[in-house]
Amino acid sequence: MKNIIPISLILAIAFSACKQNQPTRIACVGDSITEGSGLKPRSTKSYPYVLDSLLGDQYAVMNMGRSATTLLKDGNFPYWTAKEFSNVFVFKPEVIVIKLGSNDTKPKNWNVRKYKEDYQALIDTFRTISPNIQIYLCKPVPVFKTRWGINDSTIVNGVIPTVEEIAKANDLPLIDLYNPMLDKGDFFPDQIHPNSEGAAEMARLIHEELK
Repeated sequence: MKNIIPISLILAIAFSACKQNQPTRIACVGDSITEGSGLKPRSTKSYPYVLDSLLGDQYAVMNMGRSATTLLKDGNFPYWTAKEFSNVFVFKPEVIVIKLGSNDTKPKNWNVRKYKEDYQALIDTFRTISPNIQIYLCKPVPVFKTRWGINDSTIVNGVIPTVEEIAKANDLPLIDLYNPMLDKGDFFPDQIHPNSEGAAEMARLIHEELK
């Protein structure tokens, strides 16, 4: 007598195989530097796009950057209120890379206590997507000249120490985009945003950590 395999088992095996063939979803959360401000076309020059190319077909990287946003909930444009924040939950990533903090350094925004509290809240909120979600934190790139209130002093003395503390407290990997870029001022034509070479270098640094 032939063994009859239950249809439910066949479907389960097929579903499992289908899931195994799905690329790992990665969401890059950030501000204009992530979105690709100043790059033409930003759709193919931003560091999330370059990262997607570096990682290959087994990964799908989505750019969730939004210009001018802050991590601070009471900043002048909180990432929390941007449509990209909601899109992260629709995308349901398995990996999230967070690079927020440059716009938080503006004097009208900066508050170290609130920045720490809101960063923790952002991590806790993203963890509701999946208990196994992987979250990477990034030190911001350098600010080579103060513009629009964005300044390097607050990056160095406020943002970076806080991000380091948050990463340690949550046992999360930390990607250093600051020190490796210090000697690459030529990659930042407006002193804040990277050109295509700068975006490619950021993608390379993130790629090294993810792999």
